[in-house]
Amino acid sequence: MTHPLPALDRTALLEGLVISAHAAGKAIWDIYQAGFEVAVKADASPVTLADTAAEAIILADLARLAPGIPVVAEEEVAAGRIPAVGRQFFVVDPLDGTKEFVQRRGDFTVNIALIEDGQPSLGIVYAPAKDRMFAGDVTLKTAWTQTVTPDQALSEASDRSPLAVRTPPKQDLIAVASKSHNTPETDAYLALYPIGERVSVGSSLKFCLVAAGEADLYPRLAPTCEWDTGAGHAVLRAAGGKVLALDGSPLLYGKKDFFNPGFLAGGPIDLIAVEK
Repeated sequence: MTHPLPALDRTALLEGLVISAHAAGKAIWDIYQAGFEVAVKADASPVTLADTAAEAIILADLARLAPGIPVVAEEEVAAGRIPAVGRQFFVVDPLDGTKEFVQRRGDFTVNIALIEDGQPSLGIVYAPAKDRMFAGDVTLKTAWTQTVTPDQALSEASDRSPLAVRTPPKQDLIAVASKSHNTPETDAYLALYPIGERVSVGSSLKFCLVAAGEADLYPRLAPTCEWDTGAGHAVLRAAGGKVLALDGSPLLYGKKDFFNPGFLAGGPIDLIAVEK
């Protein structure tokens, strides 16, 4: 028999994580404007002071907001600090789209997600260079976006607008793809659909465009990590969308090394599984 998960004040947690993501985004934005050095991690990916500063803010906030729930955070994992996880844990990417950040493109985000029973159930995505906050909780059945700059108080932010995936047309679908990771395999996959427009965006903003009804389909046939996808996945689920593994099964979390071989994200369309 499966026991219920520990109870959380989900409304307080969601609001607390919005504040945390905004504070992390402010730290990232200040470093972005001031200039920064770029180091290279063991996996050859770039890392900056913005990554570590933002992660420190989020980890401190999670310890206060949800003590006792394990946190899998990108820079902590890179340093070898990997907690054991169970049915309930957080995944954090303090600066998703570091390549976009380093190249001084605006498509980078702060990602925080709660995983419950293998699925993202709550997520925050904040894009400080785009002044966009996205949030969703599947359990609370809420998903919204608002405009807020890094230097603005959250109390001064725009009103929250609900997010909902759109009912797609029979043709001329809108696909969204990565700026930094496009492949011939992605082109071949999209050729299976009646695509009318293709939008190229970086980081987890791609999930958010589908959640906002601004795109219908987001395939990612190359590997990612669970902290890359958790927050956007949660927002999309809360807005009525779905994210599947390449074989068409639900994309689950807590996998070995927190590794995603690939995934298919979309609104209410039939996602075509990739044969293995």
